Amino acid sequence: MCHSDDGRPPAPPVIGELGQHGDLALTADDGNVFDAYEAHPAAPSRRGIVILPDNRGMHAYYKDLAKRFAETGFHAVTFDYYARTAGRGDRSEAFDYVPHWKQAQKNPNGVDADVRASAAHLRAAGVNVVFTVGFCFGGGMSWRQSAMLDGVAGCIGFYGLANGVLPVRDQLRAPLLMLLGCEDPIVNPADFDVLLSDLASNGLASTRHVYPGAPHSFFDRTYAEHGDECADAWHRILEFTDAIAPR
Repeated sequence: MCHSDDGRPPAPPVIGELGQHGDLALTADDGNVFDAYEAHPAAPSRRGIVILPDNRGMHAYYKDLAKRFAETGFHAVTFDYYARTAGRGDRSEAFDYVPHWKQAQKNPNGVDADVRASAAHLRAAGVNVVFTVGFCFGGGMSWRQSAMLDGVAGCIGFYGLANGVLPVRDQLRAPLLMLLGCEDPIVNPADFDVLLSDLASNGLASTRHVYPGAPHSFFDRTYAEHGDECADAWHRILEFTDAIAPR
């Protein structure tokens, strides 16, 4: 498990006015109906981002994160992975996510379908530049979207596993941003050496940044000792997305 029920995302460096936000249900192209949450900036924007949660699925941290992204000028949507096996419902710490997460690992095509539906929802709202960002299990699945999501502009991942993206590394079409902790017992930053070499050979300007002393799940305002790393990660996200699609 990554972020607890008490965890909340750190504030972005620049906060704009939040517009419409709330729960919704989306339908994937395979018929799966799943829970999602959207947040929109008050000001017009052509940029959107799909947020892929950690292995617990969509819980309060990610709804708050959608609002934080909306405050930076992104139309944002986050979604739950587990409607196919667990039905729709609560994803608090009381939810036994492990068997459903294992099934999602075996069937990443289901995650891909839900990402497509989330991106289509953003595009229907007027977005024409779509990014993805993910955490832990969702980090690897976010990088995977460089190969799987048509028209994606760039894919960001926090403390994700390389095995989420390595099986499709020959198909990657969009640049990646990898934000990793040096003291993460789950993720080995060196696992991405081959991937970064392949991306460079294909002309995709991708970046791996490793934070000294940072643990897994450091991007959380309850980790007061990692405030500098959280602020730097926000700056790197905004620099990455601005370089691809200026505001």
